[in-house]
Amino acid sequence: MGSREPKAVTINVTGFKKFQGIAHNPTETIVNNLKNFVESKGLLPAGVTLRSCTVLETAGNGALPVLLKVLESGISGIDTKNEHVIWLHLGVDGGARKFTLEQQAVNEASFFCPDELGWQPMREPIVADDGGISRKRQTTCSVEAILRFLKNKGYAATTSNDAGLFICNYVYYHSLRFAEQKGHKSLFVHVPLFSTINEETQMQFVASLLEAIASTC
Repeated sequence: MGSREPKAVTINVTGFKKFQGIAHNPTETIVNNLKNFVESKGLLPAGVTLRSCTVLETAGNGALPVLLKVLESGISGIDTKNEHVIWLHLGVDGGARKFTLEQQAVNEASFFCPDELGWQPMREPIVADDGGISRKRQTTCSVEAILRFLKNKGYAATTSNDAGLFICNYVYYHSLRFAEQKGHKSLFVHVPLFSTINEETQMQFVASLLEAIASTC
């Protein structure tokens, strides 16, 4: 009997627009340029498709219909029996000096400032049907293996169990819930500002991150 062909890997990537205190969000630049960057340099491994690159409004409930539409469109027409589907979400941490792989999200929205549509919840469940604000969802991605891969490439990276309680956590929670329902995977990664780690290095990092995810899923 011959061995089965490995499943193809489809990755969808999102970033965010500006928000209070962050006039120029590096993830907007990264996501807008990512497809051309990896394709022009031949950085996508064989069998890996970068299906979509979407920049989201930095907003919660007011932007939820758009987020859910983006999640649905990212899997439309995919044969899940023969393909791994992974959602990679990028957000900025203005105080970070390393790249941070977030291992979980919590069902709580407590925004330190209004989002870009003016919503500022405090201690509200993100998904009421999931119960209270203490409910957590973990990624099924191989975070430690991805971390080792990135460190071997020379990147300053770490893991975290706290994605915050702002939009990053809000989007991650919805994505983890969606991924669980569909049998897919989701991972959120916080990146520093370009003034801390320059744009070229961050573009190379995300390209390596795609490779790491594909090789460990």
